[in-house]
Amino acid sequence: KAVSIRRSIIDNKPGSRVHQAVFSTGAQFSRVETHVDHAGHGAEVVLDGAYLLKDRKHFDLTTRLRHGEIDGITAQNIRGLVKDQATAVFQGRILVERCADGTDARMRHQALILNDGAKVRAKPELEIYADDVQCAHGNTIGALDEQALFFCLSRGMDEATARGLLTHAFVLPVADAIPDEVLRATVLNFLEEAAETFHAV
Repeated sequence: KAVSIRRSIIDNKPGSRVHQAVFSTGAQFSRVETHVDHAGHGAEVVLDGAYLLKDRKHFDLTTRLRHGEIDGITAQNIRGLVKDQATAVFQGRILVERCADGTDARMRHQALILNDGAKVRAKPELEIYADDVQCAHGNTIGALDEQALFFCLSRGMDEATARGLLTHAFVLPVADAIPDEVLRATVLNFLEEAAETFHAV
């Protein structure tokens, strides 16, 4: 029932590496907002996230990233699951200025809606003014793979276990990308517990 609003401003340095990973099960209202002024010159920014929302939980993940220098790298991978009356919002914007040649920026958002009452609102934006760049963005919203679910059920799993396994596997790549072993293990435990309770009545 909490209201949680967080804002991060990242001003990195040439050659540095920033890795932000956001994981959430939502709240009455929850928003995580990140602004990055990319230093380029070999600097790398990774903005990852995963959300598992049920009941009437809300989660908003908003990112604003500006490439204003040459040879900057950005990678963003967001995955989410929503059910019941939950609402997820993803707003991601990458701006590549005219002077930011050599930029490599990629944004991807994937979400699964598990019933008709759940909502996902996604607005990925890629605004490019430089010529010599490699940039891409994608957004997919769909349902749980019924063939994968049938496969699990045909192997003797009950439906709650099968759905828990598949939802856990869907968000797992985001946690696997965390470089710190201790932090990665903590997040994996969090996701495993969240996946187990996600389909509980």
